[in-house]
Amino acid sequence: MRIRLAVAAVSLAGALSASVIPATAHAADETASSDTAFSDVVVNGGSSLQAIDGFGVAEAFGQANSIRNLAAGPRQQALDLLFSTTSGAGFSILRSLIPSDSGSIEPNRPASPSATPTYVWTGNDAQDQGQLWLAKQAKNTYGVRTFYNDAWSAPGFMKTNGTEANGGSLCGTPGASCGSGDWRQAYANYLTQHARFWASAGVTPTYLEFDNEPSLTASYSSMLVNPSQAASLLSVLGPTMQASGLSTKVACCDTLGFNLLPGYVSAIAGNSAANSGVGLFTSHGYSNAPSTPVSTGGRHLWESEWSVNGATWTNVWDSTSEASGITWAQRIHTGMTGANLNAFLYWWGISATSHDSSLIGLSGSTLTPSKRYYALASYSRFIRPGAVRIAASSPDGNLKASAYRNSDGSTVIVVLNTAGAAIQTNYTLTGTGLTNGTVTPFLTNGSNNIAAQPTTPLANGTFHTTIPARSLVTYRITG
Repeated sequence: MRIRLAVAAVSLAGALSASVIPATAHAADETASSDTAFSDVVVNGGSSLQAIDGFGVAEAFGQANSIRNLAAGPRQQALDLLFSTTSGAGFSILRSLIPSDSGSIEPNRPASPSATPTYVWTGNDAQDQGQLWLAKQAKNTYGVRTFYNDAWSAPGFMKTNGTEANGGSLCGTPGASCGSGDWRQAYANYLTQHARFWASAGVTPTYLEFDNEPSLTASYSSMLVNPSQAASLLSVLGPTMQASGLSTKVACCDTLGFNLLPGYVSAIAGNSAANSGVGLFTSHGYSNAPSTPVSTGGRHLWESEWSVNGATWTNVWDSTSEASGITWAQRIHTGMTGANLNAFLYWWGISATSHDSSLIGLSGSTLTPSKRYYALASYSRFIRPGAVRIAASSPDGNLKASAYRNSDGSTVIVVLNTAGAAIQTNYTLTGTGLTNGTVTPFLTNGSNNIAAQPTTPLANGTFHTTIPARSLVTYRITG
C-alpha cells in the first residue's frame, strides 16, 4: 500500500440505483440495425483453466473502524455493499493488516530475541483497528471463509533501523546484522501467535504474509526484504507455522509489481525449508500489472493489492482515467485471463478519508459506490470461491470474454464491449453440462450498475444477445 496525503472531498451526487436499458438494446430476437456489429463467443467447459479462490478488499489503517463506528443503518449498508451476494459485491476474501506499531501484540521489547515475549491481546471489537470485528461480521453473517492477514513490518526492535516505519531489515537475515542478535525466530513466533489469537476469536487466518511491498521504503509501516532475506525468514517461519497446529498457510511476497515476484519465487525454490512452507504467492499491480503467468511451482497466485493512484475521489465509468470503471473492468479481465490469477483483490473497499483509491466513498454516513466498484462486483458477486475458469474465445478484439463454472453448476460469462457501437453476439456453450436453461444478463455501463436485464433462453447450448457500446455484461446461466 502507498498512502497519499492529499485528500479531496467526495462527490456524493447521483443515485445509487441502476436503471434498466430499453429491451431493444438486449433482446435475443432483436433485428440488428445496419450499423450493429456481429460477433461470436465460444465457451468450452471441457477446457478447465485455473481455480478461483475469490475476490476481495482490505479495510486496513483504520477503515474497518470507520465502518464499525457508523450508526446501525449505514453500518449494515456498508457490510452489505462489501459482502452480500444479492445486493453487494459478495467479496469472499478479506485482507487485514497485522499491526507493528504500539498497537501490535508485542508493543514492548523483550530482553533478547530468545527471551519470553509479553504479548498483549484483548480480542474485543477494537482489536487490530477494528479488523477482527469486520472479519467476524464477514464470516458469521455472510459466510466469508478466506482471511489474508498481512504484516507491513516487524516491530521496530526487531529491525536494523529500530523503527517499524521507514524500511530497515529484519535482524538476522542476510546482510542485516544487529548487535541485539537474530530476530528471525522471534518474528516467526510473533506472527504465529497473532494467528493463534485470531483463531481463538473464531477467525483462523487462511494465509499469513510477513511483509508488504518488500522493495519499498515508506514513511509508514514498511520493511525491506530482498529475495535472499525472504528465503532466510521463510526457512524459519514456514516450519514454525506448520508446527503450530493451525491450518494457516504462509504467503509470499506482496511485491510492488508482478515483474518483481519471480526473483522471490526463485530464491525460495532454492531453499527447501522455505519452499515447503509457502502455500501462496502474491503481488500488487502498481509498478507492473498482472498480464502474464508467473511460475509458482503449483502454488496459487493472487493479485493481492491494487488501486487508483491520486488524491481526488472520482466516479466515472468511461474515460481514459485510471479511476474509471471501464479501466478496472479491463484490468480484471487481463489479470484473470492473461496472468491466470486465482484471486483479485482491490485495496480499500470503503474509505472515509476520501482517497480516490477506494471503491466506495464514505462521507459522514453516506456511502457512494464508484463505477470501479460495480466493475469488480460484476465478477465477485457471480463467480464464487471454488469456481473454475473455463475457456472462452472471441475473434472480435472489442469483446473481452471470460467464463467460469461455479460449484453449484451455474456458468458465468463476463463480457466487456470496448467498442463504440453495440455488438450483437452469438454464444455457443459446450462441455458445461448446460444445454437448455436460462440466461440472466446483468449490465454495467454509464447508466447501469449490475442491472438485471430480461432473461433469454439457452437452447441447444446457444443464446444470442446484444451488448451495448462500452459496456460490461455478466451472464449467469442455469439449467
